[in-house]
Amino acid sequence: MANPSRLRAAALTTTAVLLATLLAGCGDGAKDGDLTAQKLNWKDCPAPSEAEGGGSAPSPLPNGGTWQCATMKAPLDWSKPKGDTIGIALIRARASGPANKRLGSLVFNFGGPGGSGVSDLPAFGPDYDVLRTRYDLVSFDPRGVGRSAPVKCESDAQLDVYFQQDGTPDNDAERTQLVNRTKQFNTACENNSRKVLPHVATTDAARDMDLLRQVLGDDKLHYFGISYGTELGGVYAHLFPKNVGRAVFDGVVDPTQNPEQSALGQARGFQLALDNFAEDCTSKKTAQCPIGDTPQDVKNRIAKLLGDLEKKPIPGIPPRQLTQTAATNGIAESLYSKDFWQYLTEGLAEAYDGDGRILMVLSDSLNGRSENGEYSNLTAANIAINCADEKPRYTPDYIQRKLPEFRAASPLFGDFLAWGMISCTDWPVPGAADHPDVSAPGSAPILVVGNTGDPATPYEGAKKMVDALGKGVAVELTYKGQGHGAYDSKDKCVQSAVNSYLLNGTVPKTGAVCS
Repeated sequence: MANPSRLRAAALTTTAVLLATLLAGCGDGAKDGDLTAQKLNWKDCPAPSEAEGGGSAPSPLPNGGTWQCATMKAPLDWSKPKGDTIGIALIRARASGPANKRLGSLVFNFGGPGGSGVSDLPAFGPDYDVLRTRYDLVSFDPRGVGRSAPVKCESDAQLDVYFQQDGTPDNDAERTQLVNRTKQFNTACENNSRKVLPHVATTDAARDMDLLRQVLGDDKLHYFGISYGTELGGVYAHLFPKNVGRAVFDGVVDPTQNPEQSALGQARGFQLALDNFAEDCTSKKTAQCPIGDTPQDVKNRIAKLLGDLEKKPIPGIPPRQLTQTAATNGIAESLYSKDFWQYLTEGLAEAYDGDGRILMVLSDSLNGRSENGEYSNLTAANIAINCADEKPRYTPDYIQRKLPEFRAASPLFGDFLAWGMISCTDWPVPGAADHPDVSAPGSAPILVVGNTGDPATPYEGAKKMVDALGKGVAVELTYKGQGHGAYDSKDKCVQSAVNSYLLNGTVPKTGAVCS
């Protein structure tokens, strides 16, 4: 489990094809033109690309409209704004309400980093339909992602091997193998994406968002950021505080943590989610929990399964086997939403009987592998963006010394998250800082929503974001729930508070709680 923040991966493409993609839109006067004056050519959306996750073109909207896509030109290097350009893939659904009630565009980022907004917005669109009464719903593939100058690393076959590797080395030979395999992946990224890797930092994406605001014709950026999208939104608010409109941060990243602190926080968060899952399964009065008699029994049996899989994998989805790493990934994926807990229960019960298919499906979902064996580029983009942002580089010896602390935080996930910190050790581009700067004096109010049961972005991060944004900027709303984020839990209290702010400008009282 390299990192449980919804990682995906990319297929290898030749350097020549990559460079053609990166420089799409160069010339044609773009070097000398004003990019804020460009006109977007909106058309019905095609099917998502392999890097975006594949699949079918978005379904028509409920009112008979269609999802529209366009490409925005942005500087490859923001320090050279009149230099080469790249294309930023966009998607929108036009506002459904009266034109005189329209507030502008509401821009979404669903997280990752590395998630394709062009794919995610139609998938989650029905959840935000009430917001479409006054906004055009807009999202984008951030640079390095999907159709926006995508980072390319390894082939699908290589990625099958990458995601099956032993992520928790127990001896020198296994540690050497993990280090060498990580170097191989990072070298492939450099060889296939050399031109774009220095330009995929969160600060670059934030500048793209302000260009998008201007190209869309909006005076202010109205924004809905989820998970990593809260970090992107915070960086935007720091760079452009006077341009912030109505903004919501949900599933909040702690902007004060370095990568080690973040990984340790996630270890605690996923352990809490696992504890809650085990308690829920064994506390039902209407049915017996099929995977354990008590919460501790559930966790003990999971630990034994993972130990057994390290020695001897079981059949997964032929010809692949369910390894310890794949099973851990599948468990982590299922903890993102309480709606997935039933699949975790079924998957564990079948795995105990020697059938690893359900856990393998969950693992594939986390890693962005489709049924046909193709991978999206979320893992490649995730690592590239994180390594461009994060200055610390951790050695194997340092990680080894930290294992007791991670194991104390989570007996199940600790080792995986600790060794995941090695991803940037041999990265070809230096990182920018220990943690992002999100201070935003003068910004409009930002609604920050924290979930007490969030595994991926633990609840404590919401208060840290509120403090880091600065006095008088953020308003915190607490949701006492389970899973990653709050709005998509369908909790009426949370949705009412968020909708009231975005639609009517009504800010909830500081410290409000939904349960």
